Amino acid sequence: MITFVHSFQSEWLKKRRSAAFWLVILGGFFIPAIILISRLVQFDELAAANASNHIWEVLYQRSWQFMAILLLPMGVILATSLVTQLEFRNNGWKQLHTTPQRLTTVYFAKLLVIVLMLLQFFILFNAGVYLVGVIPSVFRSVPYPNEPFPWRTFLRGDGRWFVDCLPIVALQYLISLQFRNFLVPIGAGLAIYVGSMMGMFWKYGYVLPYAYCAVNFLHNNVKVDRTADIQHWAIGYFVLFSIGSYILYITKREKG
Repeated sequence: MITFVHSFQSEWLKKRRSAAFWLVILGGFFIPAIILISRLVQFDELAAANASNHIWEVLYQRSWQFMAILLLPMGVILATSLVTQLEFRNNGWKQLHTTPQRLTTVYFAKLLVIVLMLLQFFILFNAGVYLVGVIPSVFRSVPYPNEPFPWRTFLRGDGRWFVDCLPIVALQYLISLQFRNFLVPIGAGLAIYVGSMMGMFWKYGYVLPYAYCAVNFLHNNVKVDRTADIQHWAIGYFVLFSIGSYILYITKREKG
């Protein structure tokens, strides 16, 4: 257990020197910043909007409208590939494998870093949505939002989207561990994502794991199949891809 903690700490420090670190921070605040600027520009409408009993739900839905369908899946593809490819770019796999830690420890420490980065994104994103609601009240003398902050609603929504992202994390991790060329996992991820978007209204669209974020957001669309529980599918894919990735990693002859 101590070995795993030390391995995780090491991987977390490596992440801080990568582009993925900034991708998470900028990605978490990007859409809220755009909506905040829009609200400040449309100053005359702020008082009525903040007086609404559903102001937080409106801001949350507006934020996810842009994030769920495109930016979140793309961000997960990029961040997972960036973190996993750190060793290839720095020629560090051989050095890493000479350390006194098992391959299982290395594999799951890296995977945990990526999952926690995803959680970090959701924390920053929700903080951004909250700031969108309160900053105009501080700087433009607009009444504070009338509705209490619905943190339970936000947590439930975040939980669904977090689970929807897990298959992307696991499959991108699998692909990134197998190829030295950074463009391969990025290209493969984008190709799978585009294919999933094209097929998400197919009657068997629930089998396309990269479409789950969009399907979750469009769940009220009549074209979306509501009979399949995509959350269960997402968890199943995550477990399947993670096991497959682990087997391929520990049995790979040339590990970097």
